[in-house]
Amino acid sequence: MIRVLIFMGVVFALALGAAWVAERPGIISLDWQGYRIEMGVMTALVIIAAAFAVVHLLWGALRTVLRSPDIAARFWRRRKKDRGYDALSKGLVALGVGDAPSAKRYGAEAAKLLKGEPAAKLLLAQTAQLSGDREEARRRFEDMLEDPRLKAVGLHGLFIEAERLDEPVAARHYAEEAAELVPGLPWAGRAVLGYQAMGEDWEKAQRTLERNYAARLIDKKTFRRHKAVIMTARAMELEDREPDHARQLAYEAHGLAPDLVPAAALAARLFTRRGEIRKTLKIVETTWKAKPHPDLAEAYAHARTGDSAQDRLARVKSLAALRPNSTDGALAVATAAIEASDWGLAREKLASVLRSNPARRACLLMAELEEKENGDRGRVREWLSRAVRAPADPTWVADGIVSDEWAPVSPLSGRLDAFEWTEPPAAHPEDELETIDESLLAALPSLPEKKPEPVVKPRVETPAESEAETKPAPEPAKDAQPGPAESAAAEKEPAEAEIIAPEKPAAQGVEARPTNKAEAGEASGDGARRDKAEAGKVETIDFPLKHMPDDPGPEEKEETAAKGGFRFFN
Repeated sequence: MIRVLIFMGVVFALALGAAWVAERPGIISLDWQGYRIEMGVMTALVIIAAAFAVVHLLWGALRTVLRSPDIAARFWRRRKKDRGYDALSKGLVALGVGDAPSAKRYGAEAAKLLKGEPAAKLLLAQTAQLSGDREEARRRFEDMLEDPRLKAVGLHGLFIEAERLDEPVAARHYAEEAAELVPGLPWAGRAVLGYQAMGEDWEKAQRTLERNYAARLIDKKTFRRHKAVIMTARAMELEDREPDHARQLAYEAHGLAPDLVPAAALAARLFTRRGEIRKTLKIVETTWKAKPHPDLAEAYAHARTGDSAQDRLARVKSLAALRPNSTDGALAVATAAIEASDWGLAREKLASVLRSNPARRACLLMAELEEKENGDRGRVREWLSRAVRAPADPTWVADGIVSDEWAPVSPLSGRLDAFEWTEPPAAHPEDELETIDESLLAALPSLPEKKPEPVVKPRVETPAESEAETKPAPEPAKDAQPGPAESAAAEKEPAEAEIIAPEKPAAQGVEARPTNKAEAGEASGDGARRDKAEAGKVETIDFPLKHMPDDPGPEEKEETAAKGGFRFFN
């Protein structure tokens, strides 16, 4: 638009000038070599303009003829470059669709037509990677290191090849060199941080994390979380060697990420050793409100050393009240109640958990409760079998790897803060949860107390009785009737025999048999005495000695072991 206005202005100025000259006519005369030329002013101006235009055209033609070799060379160069860029474009498209042969052909053509073009070199290197030619790819990326424009690209390619060949030392070297060459390079910053964390070089990892945050590679929330994870890892490493420094690091990590359970549990454990009970309770309560966890309940229960089981139970109940209807809280209270022998509270909490989430830990605690409260083998076995089939409890999971303990990085990918407290992947996701019978959750009815059996003292024979026993008893007269004293004695003797040797009741449908010679002898002796008592005779009872008179007898532990006790939990 501006050019149009300028053109119109020039034309208008020329028109004004021509009109001004036309309004003022005149004659121009020229005397030269005896010739006299006269013409009007307007005619002279037109001739001068035409002569100038002709001269300009002739000079342009002459210049074109003189510069024709350069013009021809520039034309061919431009045509060659156009063909090279066209081949480069086709090669990138072929690389994008995964056509390695076409990409290699177009890349070679582009590299031939475009000498020293960085894009053509990158196309050939990535084509070698796509086709699986590792040696060629590495050679081409190493050649890029000599070109300052392509050095960062070559380091990235070599880093990828080192990771594919499982060479962590070389990969870390390339990543660190790229991070120094181009500060704030995203892939280099993440890779350096990951390898430093995998190598447990926590101080360097923290400095790298701070550089990444300064380069705006991560946001503030992620920076605080990752810094807390790194400081927790350093505190775990220094827990036994430098407990004071470890306590400071763990407490700072808890301040950066209050929901980080390992930091809170470690800080609570270290403050418990120092005897700072209030700070321990505050740390655990803060994290418990955000994310309940069994380790937090354990640290809270043992915040004060030397407390009784009842004190620990009361403390755990106050912790569970901070997050009502929490499964971890109910299980923590049940565990403390079992330790305090509060069977009713433990059964109530476990029953509420088993009705909603019959997981493995709850079944194991129920088996422990049944064993300690009642010693019922059947119920213990039932709960143990259910624990085997029950879904797994939440645990630490990272990239599909299940671990009983938390770790700052994933052993598979090297990702920082990868472990999460969640349910592990089910082995058989199609299995349904087993329903819990309410009769198993209820307590067993109390058994009636057994009455003590009468103790029979051995009878000591007198010499007169021994002689009377050896002599045959006189036969009573046929017509004689027994007197009152004899009748009373005859009625009394069978009763004494029954008290002295009571029969052992046999199980229904099973015949009672003696298990050893002593029992067989006792059984035969009981039968003989019963027959003699019925005949009106009295016989002494022999009690076999189980040990010599001067032998103190079996120890108490051996008798307990002989009874065949059934215990799953100490």
